[in-house]
Amino acid sequence: MRRANRRLGGLLLLTATAPTVEAIVVVSLGFVAAEGLAPQTAAVWPYDTYHDLRWLFVYHNSWPAFLIWFAALVAARGAFHTVLVMLAWPEGVPRPPGRWLLRRNLGLAVLVAFLIAPWALTSVAASVVALSWVLLASLLPMFLLAPFLQRAAVVGPWWRGLPSISLVGWSLLNFVVLTLAGALCWSVPGWWAVPVATTAGVVNGLLWNRTIRSALLAPSTRWTRVPATPIATLAALAVPLIIPVLVDRVPGKDLRTEAVVLDRPLPPEVEHAVIVLAGYGSAYGGEQPPDDRAERFSYRGLGPDGQPRPYRPTDTSISVADSVRLLDEQVTRLHQRTGRQVALIGESEGAMVARTYLQSEPHPSVDTLVMFSPLINAGRAYYPPPGQNHGWGVVTGWQLRIVFGLMRLVGGPQTTPDEPFIRSLIDNAPFYRNQLMCPVPGIRIVAFIPTTTAAEAPPGDYTDIPVFQMPGVHGGLLDRGLVQDRLIAFLSGEPVHHQLDEYGLLQRLGAAWQAPPLAIAANPAWAEFRQPDPAFTGQVCLPTR
Repeated sequence: MRRANRRLGGLLLLTATAPTVEAIVVVSLGFVAAEGLAPQTAAVWPYDTYHDLRWLFVYHNSWPAFLIWFAALVAARGAFHTVLVMLAWPEGVPRPPGRWLLRRNLGLAVLVAFLIAPWALTSVAASVVALSWVLLASLLPMFLLAPFLQRAAVVGPWWRGLPSISLVGWSLLNFVVLTLAGALCWSVPGWWAVPVATTAGVVNGLLWNRTIRSALLAPSTRWTRVPATPIATLAALAVPLIIPVLVDRVPGKDLRTEAVVLDRPLPPEVEHAVIVLAGYGSAYGGEQPPDDRAERFSYRGLGPDGQPRPYRPTDTSISVADSVRLLDEQVTRLHQRTGRQVALIGESEGAMVARTYLQSEPHPSVDTLVMFSPLINAGRAYYPPPGQNHGWGVVTGWQLRIVFGLMRLVGGPQTTPDEPFIRSLIDNAPFYRNQLMCPVPGIRIVAFIPTTTAAEAPPGDYTDIPVFQMPGVHGGLLDRGLVQDRLIAFLSGEPVHHQLDEYGLLQRLGAAWQAPPLAIAANPAWAEFRQPDPAFTGQVCLPTR
Protein backbone atom coordinates (compact mmCIF):
# COMPACT_ATOMS: atom_id res chain seq x y z
CA MET A 1 0.00 0.00 0.00
CA ARG A 2 2.84 2.38 0.86
CA ARG A 3 4.47 1.69 -2.50
CA ALA A 4 1.18 2.37 -4.30
CA ASN A 5 0.81 5.68 -2.46
CA ARG A 6 4.34 6.71 -3.44
CA ARG A 7 3.63 5.90 -7.07
CA LEU A 8 0.39 7.87 -6.94
CA GLY A 9 2.23 10.79 -5.37
CA GLY A 10 4.85 10.67 -8.12
CA LEU A 11 2.09 10.56 -10.75
CA LEU A 12 0.34 13.61 -9.30
CA LEU A 13 3.64 15.48 -8.99
CA LEU A 14 4.42 14.96 -12.68
CA THR A 15 0.95 15.87 -13.93
CA ALA A 16 0.91 18.98 -11.71
CA THR A 17 4.36 20.19 -12.77
CA ALA A 18 3.74 20.42 -16.53
CA PRO A 19 0.70 22.75 -16.42
CA THR A 20 2.29 24.76 -13.62
CA VAL A 21 5.36 25.48 -15.75
CA GLU A 22 3.25 26.49 -18.76
CA ALA A 23 1.02 28.69 -16.62
CA ILE A 24 4.06 30.45 -15.13
CA VAL A 25 5.45 31.11 -18.61
CA VAL A 26 2.25 32.50 -20.14
CA VAL A 27 1.39 34.61 -17.08
CA SER A 28 4.91 36.05 -16.90
CA LEU A 29 4.61 36.98 -20.59
CA GLY A 30 1.23 38.57 -19.97
CA PHE A 31 -0.25 36.24 -22.59
CA VAL A 32 -3.76 36.33 -21.12
CA ALA A 33 -5.43 34.69 -24.12
CA ALA A 34 -3.40 31.50 -23.59
CA GLU A 35 -3.75 31.11 -19.82
CA GLY A 36 -6.65 28.65 -20.06
CA LEU A 37 -4.67 26.21 -22.22
CA ALA A 38 -2.19 25.28 -19.48
CA PRO A 39 -4.37 22.62 -17.73
CA GLN A 40 -4.34 20.53 -20.92
CA THR A 41 -0.55 20.06 -20.79
CA ALA A 42 -0.85 16.87 -18.72
CA ALA A 43 -4.34 15.79 -19.78
CA VAL A 44 -5.16 12.23 -20.74
CA TRP A 45 -4.75 11.31 -24.39
CA PRO A 46 -5.69 12.76 -26.86
CA TYR A 47 -6.33 16.16 -25.26
CA ASP A 48 -2.66 16.75 -24.41
CA THR A 49 -1.64 16.07 -28.02
CA TYR A 50 -4.40 18.41 -29.19
CA HIS A 51 -2.87 21.04 -26.92
CA ASP A 52 0.64 20.52 -28.32
CA LEU A 53 -0.37 20.59 -31.97
CA ARG A 54 -2.38 23.79 -31.68
CA TRP A 55 0.67 25.57 -30.29
CA LEU A 56 2.89 24.05 -32.98
CA PHE A 57 0.57 24.87 -35.89
CA VAL A 58 0.51 28.55 -34.85
CA TYR A 59 4.09 29.00 -33.67
CA HIS A 60 6.49 27.70 -36.31
CA ASN A 61 8.03 29.76 -39.10
CA SER A 62 9.73 27.23 -41.39
CA TRP A 63 9.54 23.63 -42.54
CA PRO A 64 12.70 22.55 -40.65
CA ALA A 65 11.46 24.20 -37.44
CA PHE A 66 8.10 22.46 -37.76
CA LEU A 67 9.61 19.03 -38.37
CA ILE A 68 12.11 19.37 -35.52
CA TRP A 69 9.49 20.53 -33.04
CA PHE A 70 6.99 17.92 -34.21
CA ALA A 71 9.53 15.13 -33.67
CA ALA A 72 10.53 16.56 -30.28
CA LEU A 73 6.93 16.87 -29.10
CA VAL A 74 6.05 13.34 -30.22
CA ALA A 75 9.13 11.85 -28.54
CA ALA A 76 8.51 13.83 -25.35
CA ARG A 77 4.87 12.77 -25.24
CA GLY A 78 5.76 9.11 -25.77
CA ALA A 79 8.34 9.16 -22.97
CA PHE A 80 6.11 11.19 -20.63
CA HIS A 81 3.16 8.85 -21.15
CA THR A 82 5.37 5.82 -20.53
CA VAL A 83 6.29 7.15 -17.10
CA LEU A 84 2.68 8.10 -16.32
CA VAL A 85 1.40 4.66 -17.34
CA MET A 86 4.01 2.93 -15.18
CA LEU A 87 3.08 5.07 -12.18
CA ALA A 88 -0.66 4.59 -12.74
CA TRP A 89 -0.44 0.82 -13.26
CA PRO A 90 -2.65 -0.89 -10.64
CA GLU A 91 -1.15 -3.17 -8.03
CA GLY A 92 -1.67 -6.86 -8.63
CA VAL A 93 -1.86 -6.57 -12.42
CA PRO A 94 1.18 -7.91 -14.31
CA ARG A 95 2.93 -5.07 -16.08
CA PRO A 96 4.84 -5.44 -19.35
CA PRO A 97 8.54 -4.52 -19.34
CA GLY A 98 9.38 -0.84 -19.46
CA ARG A 99 10.90 -1.18 -22.93
CA TRP A 100 7.62 -2.62 -24.27
CA LEU A 101 5.67 0.25 -22.76
CA LEU A 102 8.13 2.79 -24.17
CA ARG A 103 7.89 1.32 -27.68
CA ARG A 104 4.11 1.17 -27.43
CA ASN A 105 3.77 4.75 -26.21
CA LEU A 106 6.25 6.20 -28.68
CA GLY A 107 4.43 4.47 -31.53
CA LEU A 108 1.09 5.66 -30.21
CA ALA A 109 2.41 9.20 -29.82
CA VAL A 110 3.12 9.22 -33.55
CA LEU A 111 -0.24 7.65 -34.40
CA VAL A 112 -2.25 9.95 -32.14
CA ALA A 113 -0.44 13.02 -33.50
CA PHE A 114 -1.42 12.11 -37.04
CA LEU A 115 -5.00 11.26 -36.01
CA ILE A 116 -5.45 14.49 -34.07
CA ALA A 117 -3.62 16.77 -36.52
CA PRO A 118 -6.70 17.45 -38.75
CA TRP A 119 -8.73 18.58 -35.74
CA ALA A 120 -5.97 20.77 -34.32
CA LEU A 121 -5.65 22.21 -37.81
CA THR A 122 -9.39 22.89 -37.89
CA SER A 123 -9.09 24.73 -34.58
CA VAL A 124 -6.46 26.99 -36.13
CA ALA A 125 -8.76 27.58 -39.11
CA ALA A 126 -11.51 28.54 -36.66
CA SER A 127 -9.23 31.19 -35.17
CA VAL A 128 -8.70 32.67 -38.64
CA VAL A 129 -12.37 33.02 -39.61
CA ALA A 130 -13.83 33.30 -36.07
CA LEU A 131 -16.71 30.89 -36.74
CA SER A 132 -18.05 28.78 -33.87
CA TRP A 133 -19.19 25.91 -36.09
CA VAL A 134 -15.61 25.47 -37.35
CA LEU A 135 -14.42 25.21 -33.73
CA LEU A 136 -17.20 22.70 -33.05
CA ALA A 137 -16.07 20.68 -36.07
CA SER A 138 -12.59 20.44 -34.50
CA LEU A 139 -13.83 19.46 -31.05
CA LEU A 140 -16.50 16.81 -31.68
CA PRO A 141 -14.08 14.33 -33.33
CA MET A 142 -11.80 14.68 -30.28
CA PHE A 143 -14.71 13.90 -28.00
CA LEU A 144 -15.61 10.86 -30.12
CA LEU A 145 -12.10 9.42 -30.38
CA ALA A 146 -10.93 10.03 -26.80
CA PRO A 147 -12.27 6.84 -25.11
CA PHE A 148 -10.94 4.70 -27.98
CA LEU A 149 -7.44 6.17 -27.77
CA GLN A 150 -7.16 6.33 -23.99
CA ARG A 151 -6.93 2.53 -23.69
CA ALA A 152 -4.30 2.20 -26.42
CA ALA A 153 -1.28 2.64 -24.14
CA VAL A 154 -1.99 -0.49 -22.08
CA VAL A 155 -4.37 -2.80 -23.96
CA GLY A 156 -3.15 -5.22 -26.62
CA PRO A 157 -5.65 -5.20 -29.53
CA TRP A 158 -6.87 -1.72 -28.65
CA TRP A 159 -8.39 -1.12 -32.09
CA ARG A 160 -11.02 -3.82 -31.56
CA GLY A 161 -14.17 -3.61 -29.46
CA LEU A 162 -16.02 -0.73 -27.92
CA PRO A 163 -14.54 1.06 -24.90
CA SER A 164 -16.15 0.21 -21.60
CA ILE A 165 -18.79 2.43 -20.05
CA SER A 166 -16.42 3.38 -17.24
CA LEU A 167 -13.75 4.45 -19.73
CA VAL A 168 -16.27 6.60 -21.59
CA GLY A 169 -17.28 8.14 -18.27
CA TRP A 170 -13.70 9.02 -17.31
CA SER A 171 -13.15 10.48 -20.77
CA LEU A 172 -16.24 12.66 -20.38
CA LEU A 173 -15.07 13.80 -16.95
CA ASN A 174 -11.66 14.66 -18.41
CA PHE A 175 -13.30 16.93 -20.98
CA VAL A 176 -15.42 18.62 -18.30
CA VAL A 177 -12.43 19.16 -16.01
CA LEU A 178 -10.35 20.73 -18.78
CA THR A 179 -13.22 22.98 -19.82
CA LEU A 180 -13.89 24.19 -16.27
CA ALA A 181 -10.20 24.57 -15.45
CA GLY A 182 -9.64 26.68 -18.55
CA ALA A 183 -12.64 28.85 -17.69
CA LEU A 184 -11.38 29.31 -14.13
CA CYS A 185 -7.88 30.26 -15.33
CA TRP A 186 -9.44 33.09 -17.32
CA SER A 187 -11.71 34.11 -14.45
CA VAL A 188 -9.07 34.64 -11.76
CA PRO A 189 -6.68 37.62 -11.82
CA GLY A 190 -3.04 37.40 -12.84
CA TRP A 191 -0.88 34.86 -11.05
CA TRP A 192 -3.86 33.07 -9.54
CA ALA A 193 -4.03 31.18 -12.86
CA VAL A 194 -0.91 29.25 -11.76
CA PRO A 195 -2.43 27.48 -8.73
CA VAL A 196 -5.56 26.81 -10.79
CA ALA A 197 -3.42 25.10 -13.43
CA THR A 198 -1.56 23.18 -10.72
CA THR A 199 -4.81 21.94 -9.23
CA ALA A 200 -6.03 20.93 -12.67
CA GLY A 201 -2.80 19.01 -13.14
CA VAL A 202 -3.42 17.08 -9.92
CA VAL A 203 -6.93 16.22 -11.13
CA ASN A 204 -5.42 15.14 -14.45
CA GLY A 205 -3.15 12.77 -12.53
CA LEU A 206 -6.12 11.22 -10.77
CA LEU A 207 -7.86 10.85 -14.14
CA TRP A 208 -4.76 9.16 -15.55
CA ASN A 209 -4.87 6.74 -12.62
CA ARG A 210 -8.55 5.92 -13.05
CA THR A 211 -8.33 5.72 -16.84
CA ILE A 212 -5.47 3.20 -16.76
CA ARG A 213 -7.23 1.15 -14.09
CA SER A 214 -10.46 1.18 -16.08
CA ALA A 215 -8.72 0.10 -19.29
CA LEU A 216 -6.97 -2.80 -17.51
CA LEU A 217 -9.56 -3.93 -14.97
CA ALA A 218 -12.77 -3.28 -16.93
CA PRO A 219 -11.96 -4.18 -20.53
CA SER A 220 -14.62 -3.99 -23.20
CA THR A 221 -16.76 -7.08 -23.76
CA ARG A 222 -18.79 -5.68 -26.68
CA TRP A 223 -17.95 -6.07 -30.34
CA THR A 224 -14.58 -7.55 -29.41
CA ARG A 225 -13.93 -8.69 -32.98
CA VAL A 226 -15.06 -5.47 -34.66
CA PRO A 227 -12.36 -2.88 -35.57
CA ALA A 228 -14.27 -0.22 -33.65
CA THR A 229 -11.43 2.31 -33.45
CA PRO A 230 -10.89 2.55 -37.24
CA ILE A 231 -14.65 2.86 -37.68
CA ALA A 232 -14.78 5.66 -35.09
CA THR A 233 -11.89 7.39 -36.87
CA LEU A 234 -13.77 7.31 -40.18
CA ALA A 235 -16.85 8.67 -38.43
CA ALA A 236 -14.73 11.47 -36.96
CA LEU A 237 -13.45 12.37 -40.42
CA ALA A 238 -17.05 12.89 -41.54
CA VAL A 239 -17.82 15.42 -38.78
CA PRO A 240 -16.54 18.52 -40.66
CA LEU A 241 -18.87 17.58 -43.52
CA ILE A 242 -21.88 17.02 -41.27
CA ILE A 243 -21.58 20.09 -39.01
CA PRO A 244 -22.37 22.68 -41.74
CA VAL A 245 -25.45 20.66 -42.73
CA LEU A 246 -26.65 20.53 -39.13
CA VAL A 247 -26.00 24.24 -38.62
CA ASP A 248 -28.09 25.03 -41.70
CA ARG A 249 -30.98 23.12 -40.12
CA VAL A 250 -31.01 25.23 -36.96
CA PRO A 251 -34.36 27.07 -36.69
CA GLY A 252 -33.97 30.61 -37.96
CA LYS A 253 -30.75 29.88 -39.87
CA ASP A 254 -32.49 30.65 -43.18
CA LEU A 255 -33.84 33.96 -41.88
CA ARG A 256 -31.18 36.41 -43.06
CA THR A 257 -30.77 40.09 -42.41
CA GLU A 258 -31.59 40.98 -46.00
CA ALA A 259 -35.00 39.29 -45.63
CA VAL A 260 -35.80 41.35 -42.53
CA VAL A 261 -34.90 44.65 -44.20
CA LEU A 262 -35.66 44.28 -47.90
CA ASP A 263 -38.91 42.35 -48.07
CA ARG A 264 -41.10 45.31 -47.09
CA PRO A 265 -41.02 49.14 -47.31
CA LEU A 266 -39.06 50.97 -44.66
CA PRO A 267 -41.30 52.69 -42.09
CA PRO A 268 -41.66 56.49 -42.31
CA GLU A 269 -39.65 57.06 -39.14
CA VAL A 270 -36.54 55.74 -40.92
CA GLU A 271 -35.11 58.74 -42.76
CA HIS A 272 -32.06 56.99 -44.20
CA ALA A 273 -31.38 55.29 -47.45
CA VAL A 274 -30.18 51.76 -46.69
CA ILE A 275 -27.65 49.38 -48.23
CA VAL A 276 -27.77 45.78 -47.00
CA LEU A 277 -24.55 43.77 -47.33
CA ALA A 278 -25.20 40.03 -47.20
CA GLY A 279 -22.61 37.53 -46.00
CA TYR A 280 -20.23 34.99 -47.44
CA GLY A 281 -21.80 32.51 -49.84
CA SER A 282 -24.92 34.62 -50.38
CA ALA A 283 -26.49 35.15 -53.81
CA TYR A 284 -28.57 37.88 -55.41
CA GLY A 285 -30.83 37.51 -58.43
CA GLY A 286 -31.39 41.19 -59.09
CA GLU A 287 -34.76 41.47 -57.31
CA GLN A 288 -35.75 45.06 -56.55
CA PRO A 289 -36.82 45.88 -52.97
CA PRO A 290 -40.31 47.36 -52.51
CA ASP A 291 -38.76 50.57 -51.13
CA ASP A 292 -36.56 52.53 -53.53
CA ARG A 293 -34.59 53.89 -50.55
CA ALA A 294 -33.16 50.40 -49.92
CA GLU A 295 -30.64 48.47 -51.99
CA ARG A 296 -28.81 45.19 -51.85
CA PHE A 297 -25.03 45.50 -52.02
CA SER A 298 -23.61 43.61 -54.98
CA TYR A 299 -20.26 41.85 -54.87
CA ARG A 300 -20.16 42.44 -58.66
CA GLY A 301 -20.77 46.15 -58.49
CA LEU A 302 -23.28 48.32 -60.34
CA GLY A 303 -24.59 47.79 -63.85
CA PRO A 304 -24.76 50.45 -66.60
CA ASP A 305 -28.18 51.48 -65.27
CA GLY A 306 -26.76 52.11 -61.79
CA GLN A 307 -28.54 49.11 -60.29
CA PRO A 308 -26.71 46.42 -58.25
CA ARG A 309 -25.70 43.51 -60.47
CA PRO A 310 -26.89 39.97 -59.67
CA TYR A 311 -24.15 37.85 -58.14
CA ARG A 312 -23.43 34.20 -57.32
CA PRO A 313 -22.07 32.72 -54.06
CA THR A 314 -18.59 32.46 -55.58
CA ASP A 315 -18.53 36.22 -56.14
CA THR A 316 -18.46 36.80 -52.37
CA SER A 317 -14.91 35.43 -52.18
CA ILE A 318 -13.38 38.67 -53.50
CA SER A 319 -11.01 40.59 -51.23
CA VAL A 320 -12.31 43.04 -48.66
CA ALA A 321 -10.44 45.83 -50.48
CA ASP A 322 -12.33 45.08 -53.71
CA SER A 323 -15.63 44.97 -51.83
CA VAL A 324 -14.84 48.30 -50.17
CA ARG A 325 -14.22 49.87 -53.58
CA LEU A 326 -17.55 48.54 -54.89
CA LEU A 327 -19.34 49.71 -51.77
CA ASP A 328 -17.93 53.21 -52.15
CA GLU A 329 -19.36 53.41 -55.67
CA GLN A 330 -22.75 52.15 -54.50
CA VAL A 331 -22.92 54.51 -51.52
CA THR A 332 -22.08 57.48 -53.74
CA ARG A 333 -24.73 56.49 -56.29
CA LEU A 334 -27.48 55.89 -53.68
CA HIS A 335 -26.73 59.15 -51.86
CA GLN A 336 -26.88 61.10 -55.10
CA ARG A 337 -30.10 59.40 -56.16
CA THR A 338 -32.00 59.82 -52.87
CA GLY A 339 -30.34 62.86 -51.30
CA ARG A 340 -30.42 61.01 -47.96
CA GLN A 341 -27.78 59.92 -45.49
CA VAL A 342 -26.93 56.26 -45.97
CA ALA A 343 -27.15 53.52 -43.33
CA LEU A 344 -25.09 50.36 -43.87
CA ILE A 345 -26.45 47.03 -42.60
CA GLY A 346 -23.92 44.21 -42.92
CA GLU A 347 -24.03 40.56 -41.98
CA SER A 348 -20.91 38.42 -41.40
CA GLU A 349 -18.63 39.21 -44.36
CA GLY A 350 -20.86 42.17 -45.16
CA ALA A 351 -20.27 43.54 -41.67
CA MET A 352 -16.52 43.24 -42.14
CA VAL A 353 -16.69 45.05 -45.48
CA ALA A 354 -18.84 47.88 -44.09
CA ARG A 355 -16.64 48.36 -41.01
CA THR A 356 -13.45 48.37 -43.12
CA TYR A 357 -15.04 50.88 -45.49
CA LEU A 358 -15.68 53.30 -42.64
CA GLN A 359 -12.12 52.91 -41.36
CA SER A 360 -10.37 53.61 -44.65
CA GLU A 361 -11.32 57.30 -44.99
CA PRO A 362 -14.08 59.75 -44.00
CA HIS A 363 -17.45 59.09 -45.67
CA PRO A 364 -19.75 62.04 -44.89
CA SER A 365 -22.72 60.48 -46.67
CA VAL A 366 -22.78 57.55 -44.18
CA ASP A 367 -23.67 58.08 -40.54
CA THR A 368 -25.06 54.69 -39.40
CA LEU A 369 -23.69 51.13 -39.28
CA VAL A 370 -25.48 48.00 -38.12
CA MET A 371 -23.43 44.78 -37.94
CA PHE A 372 -25.02 41.35 -37.68
CA SER A 373 -22.72 38.44 -36.71
CA PRO A 374 -19.41 40.24 -37.33
CA LEU A 375 -16.34 37.98 -37.26
CA ILE A 376 -15.09 39.09 -33.86
CA ASN A 377 -11.34 38.74 -33.28
CA ALA A 378 -10.74 37.11 -36.67
CA GLY A 379 -7.20 36.58 -37.93
CA ARG A 380 -5.72 35.16 -34.72
CA ALA A 381 -3.46 32.85 -36.76
CA TYR A 382 -1.37 33.35 -39.86
CA TYR A 383 0.02 31.41 -42.80
CA PRO A 384 1.93 32.86 -45.78
CA PRO A 385 0.57 32.92 -49.35
CA PRO A 386 1.29 29.80 -51.46
CA GLY A 387 4.37 31.32 -53.10
CA GLN A 388 6.23 31.76 -49.81
CA ASN A 389 8.04 28.96 -47.98
CA HIS A 390 8.90 30.88 -44.83
CA GLY A 391 6.75 32.65 -42.25
CA TRP A 392 4.60 31.86 -39.24
CA GLY A 393 2.30 28.93 -39.95
CA VAL A 394 3.85 28.01 -43.29
CA VAL A 395 3.26 24.26 -42.83
CA THR A 396 -0.21 24.94 -41.46
CA GLY A 397 -1.09 26.77 -44.66
CA TRP A 398 -0.08 23.83 -46.85
CA GLN A 399 -1.91 21.37 -44.61
CA LEU A 400 -5.06 23.49 -44.82
CA ARG A 401 -4.79 23.53 -48.61
CA ILE A 402 -4.59 19.74 -48.67
CA VAL A 403 -7.49 19.30 -46.22
CA PHE A 404 -9.72 21.76 -48.07
CA GLY A 405 -8.85 20.06 -51.35
CA LEU A 406 -9.85 16.66 -49.98
CA MET A 407 -13.08 18.09 -48.58
CA ARG A 408 -13.98 19.53 -51.97
CA LEU A 409 -13.42 16.13 -53.57
CA VAL A 410 -15.96 14.47 -51.26
CA GLY A 411 -18.60 17.18 -51.59
CA GLY A 412 -17.56 19.47 -48.75
CA PRO A 413 -17.46 23.28 -48.82
CA GLN A 414 -16.10 24.55 -52.13
CA THR A 415 -13.68 26.98 -50.53
CA THR A 416 -9.93 27.34 -50.23
CA PRO A 417 -7.78 28.80 -47.43
CA ASP A 418 -6.30 31.28 -49.91
CA GLU A 419 -9.49 32.91 -51.17
CA PRO A 420 -9.08 36.69 -51.36
CA PHE A 421 -11.64 37.28 -48.60
CA ILE A 422 -9.92 34.89 -46.18
CA ARG A 423 -6.55 36.31 -47.18
CA SER A 424 -7.89 39.77 -46.30
CA LEU A 425 -8.72 38.60 -42.76
CA ILE A 426 -5.24 37.17 -42.35
CA ASP A 427 -3.25 40.03 -43.86
CA ASN A 428 -5.21 42.73 -42.01
CA ALA A 429 -5.63 40.76 -38.78
CA PRO A 430 -4.34 43.45 -36.39
CA PHE A 431 -7.16 45.78 -37.46
CA TYR A 432 -9.86 43.11 -37.14
CA ARG A 433 -8.51 41.89 -33.80
CA ASN A 434 -8.26 45.33 -32.22
CA GLN A 435 -10.45 47.86 -34.09
CA LEU A 436 -13.44 46.00 -35.56
CA MET A 437 -15.70 46.62 -32.57
CA CYS A 438 -14.57 50.18 -31.92
CA PRO A 439 -16.40 53.50 -32.38
CA VAL A 440 -15.94 55.57 -35.53
CA PRO A 441 -16.25 59.34 -35.11
CA GLY A 442 -19.54 60.62 -36.49
CA ILE A 443 -21.01 57.13 -36.98
CA ARG A 444 -23.75 55.50 -34.88
CA ILE A 445 -22.88 51.80 -34.59
CA VAL A 446 -24.54 48.75 -33.06
CA ALA A 447 -23.68 45.07 -33.40
CA PHE A 448 -26.27 42.27 -33.14
CA ILE A 449 -24.35 39.32 -31.67
CA PRO A 450 -25.70 35.71 -31.56
CA THR A 451 -24.86 33.63 -28.50
CA THR A 452 -22.63 31.29 -30.53
CA THR A 453 -20.22 34.21 -30.97
CA ALA A 454 -19.19 33.65 -27.35
CA ALA A 455 -17.24 30.55 -28.46
CA GLU A 456 -15.48 32.31 -31.33
CA ALA A 457 -12.80 34.32 -29.48
CA PRO A 458 -10.88 34.27 -26.18
CA PRO A 459 -12.52 35.92 -23.17
CA GLY A 460 -11.97 39.57 -22.53
CA ASP A 461 -13.33 42.97 -23.41
CA TYR A 462 -14.25 42.42 -27.05
CA THR A 463 -16.28 45.57 -27.79
CA ASP A 464 -16.40 49.29 -27.17
CA ILE A 465 -19.63 49.82 -29.14
CA PRO A 466 -23.21 48.98 -28.14
CA VAL A 467 -24.11 45.33 -28.71
CA PHE A 468 -27.41 43.50 -28.76
CA GLN A 469 -26.76 39.92 -27.68
CA MET A 470 -29.46 37.47 -28.72
CA PRO A 471 -30.03 33.72 -28.94
CA GLY A 472 -29.00 32.45 -32.35
CA VAL A 473 -26.28 31.05 -34.58
CA HIS A 474 -23.91 32.86 -36.88
CA GLY A 475 -25.81 34.46 -39.75
CA GLY A 476 -29.22 33.38 -38.44
CA LEU A 477 -32.02 35.21 -36.64
CA LEU A 478 -34.17 33.15 -34.27
CA ASP A 479 -36.60 35.95 -33.42
CA ARG A 480 -37.48 37.97 -36.50
CA GLY A 481 -39.95 40.20 -34.69
CA LEU A 482 -37.49 41.19 -31.97
CA VAL A 483 -34.64 41.85 -34.41
CA GLN A 484 -36.82 43.84 -36.79
CA ASP A 485 -38.21 45.94 -33.95
CA ARG A 486 -34.76 46.74 -32.52
CA LEU A 487 -33.25 47.37 -35.95
CA ILE A 488 -35.97 49.86 -36.92
CA ALA A 489 -35.66 51.51 -33.53
CA PHE A 490 -31.92 51.99 -34.04
CA LEU A 491 -32.36 53.32 -37.59
CA SER A 492 -34.92 55.76 -36.20
CA GLY A 493 -32.38 57.16 -33.74
CA GLU A 494 -33.07 55.17 -30.56
CA PRO A 495 -30.18 53.63 -28.60
CA VAL A 496 -30.14 49.82 -28.71
CA HIS A 497 -28.21 47.73 -26.21
CA HIS A 498 -28.80 44.35 -24.57
CA GLN A 499 -26.39 41.92 -22.90
CA LEU A 500 -27.11 38.33 -21.85
CA ASP A 501 -25.96 37.28 -18.39
CA GLU A 502 -24.63 33.96 -19.67
CA TYR A 503 -22.52 35.40 -22.49
CA GLY A 504 -19.33 35.89 -20.45
CA LEU A 505 -19.59 32.38 -18.99
CA LEU A 506 -19.98 30.88 -22.46
CA GLN A 507 -16.89 32.80 -23.57
CA ARG A 508 -14.82 31.23 -20.82
CA LEU A 509 -16.17 27.71 -21.26
CA GLY A 510 -15.49 27.70 -24.99
CA ALA A 511 -12.13 29.42 -25.03
CA ALA A 512 -10.15 26.49 -23.56
CA TRP A 513 -10.52 24.70 -26.91
CA GLN A 514 -9.36 27.52 -29.18
CA ALA A 515 -5.91 27.74 -30.73
CA PRO A 516 -3.49 30.17 -29.06
CA PRO A 517 -3.41 33.51 -30.93
CA LEU A 518 -0.28 34.50 -32.82
CA ALA A 519 1.21 37.56 -31.14
CA ILE A 520 0.85 40.59 -33.42
CA ALA A 521 4.34 41.83 -32.59
CA ALA A 522 5.89 38.46 -33.53
CA ASN A 523 4.76 38.50 -37.16
CA PRO A 524 6.86 40.57 -39.62
CA ALA A 525 3.94 40.45 -42.06
CA TRP A 526 1.99 42.65 -39.64
CA ALA A 527 4.86 45.08 -38.96
CA GLU A 528 3.10 47.98 -40.69
CA PHE A 529 0.21 47.77 -38.21
CA ARG A 530 0.97 49.56 -34.97
CA GLN A 531 -1.86 47.99 -33.02
CA PRO A 532 -2.05 46.83 -29.40
CA ASP A 533 -2.62 43.09 -29.05
CA PRO A 534 -5.84 41.99 -27.28
CA ALA A 535 -4.21 38.58 -26.71
CA PHE A 536 -1.98 40.33 -24.15
CA THR A 537 -4.03 43.32 -23.05
CA GLY A 538 -7.41 41.55 -22.83
CA GLN A 539 -8.94 44.69 -24.30
CA VAL A 540 -9.80 46.13 -27.70
CA CYS A 541 -9.86 49.71 -28.98
CA LEU A 542 -6.72 50.75 -27.14
CA PRO A 543 -4.78 53.63 -28.74
CA THR A 544 -2.31 52.63 -31.43
CA ARG A 545 1.35 52.74 -30.53
